[in-house]
Amino acid sequence: MSRSLLAIHAPTPSLHGLVSDAEWSARVELAAAYRLYAYFGWDDLVFTHISSRVPAETGHFLINPYGYLFDEITASSLVKVDYEGRKVADSPNDVNPAGFSIHSAVHAGRPDAHCVMHAHSINGCAVSAQEGGLLPLSQQSLFVLASLAYHDYEGVALNDDEKPRLVEHLRDRTFMMLRNHGLLTVGSSVADAFLAMYIFEAACKIQVRALSGGVPVAPIGPDLLAGIAAQAKQVTHGLGGALAWPGLLRRLDRIDPGFRL
Repeated sequence: MSRSLLAIHAPTPSLHGLVSDAEWSARVELAAAYRLYAYFGWDDLVFTHISSRVPAETGHFLINPYGYLFDEITASSLVKVDYEGRKVADSPNDVNPAGFSIHSAVHAGRPDAHCVMHAHSINGCAVSAQEGGLLPLSQQSLFVLASLAYHDYEGVALNDDEKPRLVEHLRDRTFMMLRNHGLLTVGSSVADAFLAMYIFEAACKIQVRALSGGVPVAPIGPDLLAGIAAQAKQVTHGLGGALAWPGLLRRLDRIDPGFRL
């Protein structure tokens, strides 16, 4: 058993001042996203992943240390790896090979995907198992449906042969439903990918509750889908996730500031 899978983790020494300012900022943002996953209940113990490119470093990204709960992850404990899964900086921690497989494929295939988020949230997994997928039952669902892809389940993501199909199915979309598996979002920033995941999970939660109500549901007509992307930009003042992200960081600083270590 590797050191990172032991029951108790020794505190990771701080990397503040030992990496570039740009990398440190990326580490803090990504660690915040992990803590927020735990806060909103999207984490699956240690088995899902969020990754972020390292600024100004070609082919390097940060991902969670395998075996850490998401509310334990700090800026310093994140692991820097390349597209082959090799650690490119000293770290006592390992990474999940399934997490590496999915995230390396998307980062390599989508140069605009600065951040890739994957979740095994209960509501997301429930909808991913429904034959009809995400239905137009809420305003949130329309934001997702305007840029949604699907990828069929091929088992635990350990097979390199799956990578090109994953990228092919994602194309230029922001949201992807991994059938019988969960949710995936991409963004040009951690903030954008997080807002996308928040909306995706909310749409799934609304659908699960609406379909469990025992009465007929009222789908939204397809004519309203066409202009939804422009309306989304208007609602966020063109800032995307950056509109809500500072407030989320303030919340973390009040209740769980350890992500900054």
